[in-house]
Amino acid sequence: MSNLADLGVADLADGIAKGSFSSREATEACLDRLKTHGPRLNAVAVIDEEGAMAQAVAADAARAAGRIRGALHGVPLAHKDMMYRAGRVSACGSRIMKGVKAVETASVLEKLDAAGALEIAQLNMVEFALGPTGHNAITGAVRNPWDTGRITGGSSSGSGACVAAGLVPAALGSDTGGSIRMPASICGVVGIKQTYGRVSRAGAMPLSFSLDHIGPLARSVRDAAMILQAIAGPDPRDTTTVDQPVPDFTAGLEDGVKGLRLAVPEEKALGEVDAGVMKAFQASIDVYRRLGAEIVTGKIPDLDRANRLTTILIACEAAAYHARFLRERPQDFGPQTRARLMPGLFHPATRYLETLAARGPFLAEFAEGVFTRADALLMPTCPMSVPTIAETDAGGDPQAMQKVLAVARFTRMGNFLGLPAISVPCGRDGNGMPVGLQVIGRSFDESTICRIARALERERGSEASARPPL
Repeated sequence: MSNLADLGVADLADGIAKGSFSSREATEACLDRLKTHGPRLNAVAVIDEEGAMAQAVAADAARAAGRIRGALHGVPLAHKDMMYRAGRVSACGSRIMKGVKAVETASVLEKLDAAGALEIAQLNMVEFALGPTGHNAITGAVRNPWDTGRITGGSSSGSGACVAAGLVPAALGSDTGGSIRMPASICGVVGIKQTYGRVSRAGAMPLSFSLDHIGPLARSVRDAAMILQAIAGPDPRDTTTVDQPVPDFTAGLEDGVKGLRLAVPEEKALGEVDAGVMKAFQASIDVYRRLGAEIVTGKIPDLDRANRLTTILIACEAAAYHARFLRERPQDFGPQTRARLMPGLFHPATRYLETLAARGPFLAEFAEGVFTRADALLMPTCPMSVPTIAETDAGGDPQAMQKVLAVARFTRMGNFLGLPAISVPCGRDGNGMPVGLQVIGRSFDESTICRIARALERERGSEASARPPL
């Protein structure tokens, strides 16, 4: 029965639908993994075993009666502990939210419920989703299942670790500056940050309302696309969502890349990239070229400027959201979180407004340099080999924070521009740790970036789907 926990979303959904096994059996297998291996990775915040089994029994009864709720009927999932469910506590990796019951349910959870998925656990995260490495002074760092001395990436740290280790087949995370794509890359799974406005954030903890995204981490591109399919679409509870048609994100996954033009930044535009990361990246480019894609040079805007602008937006909007607690309970924040929030209280309004105004011209420059030449942009997800937990423990040191922020140097631009991006495993660094390839596409063209990512995943075969030993 434990082998059921090794199956992905698509295989679990198919097996349950055919009656090859029950939702109860799949849920028991995942719960066993969560209870057995979750503590070693410090990846799980709350396991709702009784509730999970009740959901599974109900799903099996509904299937037996011919009432299939949707494409994810009976599939057990777990999510980052910031997706609120009415009447339940989501601590968001903090002291401040501990014991606070939510008054509403996140739209993404309601949509997954409607698709038939089960929610069986809440997963650890960086405090208030503010950090790219996975450190949390309140709950402790989540540990990478490939090497427990190394970071998972953040802030969706528990989501990345649990999916990579085979504790659950997929999980939701949030991405404000790379917090889905970084754990996906560092833990060796697939993560999608969709176009801004494609998925509702209603009922999820906000960090930076002009940058926040919610999306899936999964073991394959198809699984991630299935989760995105379930949660995408406009929502009157989130006025930033866009009334765009939601295509079938799985429909063209196997179409390959022949005839597509894929842009690669000039090497000088990327700056310093670790040798192991660059080797895996170059090998991926060679694969795409061999598969029939045309590789062209794309001209991307100044990455460092994009990162500075994104940092200002996060600082200002996050500080505004947390201002009350920064005044009343500053001691209850972890030092790294407090150090990142405080600067937002001192940026002048003019700087914030100038930053917002810069997004349009920046996007136009990106489109001119990339999308007039190519269908998508390829770049590494993370510029460095996976560091250890110890060497990235910045605490509240502002200078050490620069090294921490460098981890997400290649992901924040996607949030600033609101463009869809996917991270897919593409190799190993010098320490044998996962390396991710990032594919950035045109607005609302998630189908193409999924297709591009799937081509690499398919070519890498069993290497792409390898899981760390438990």
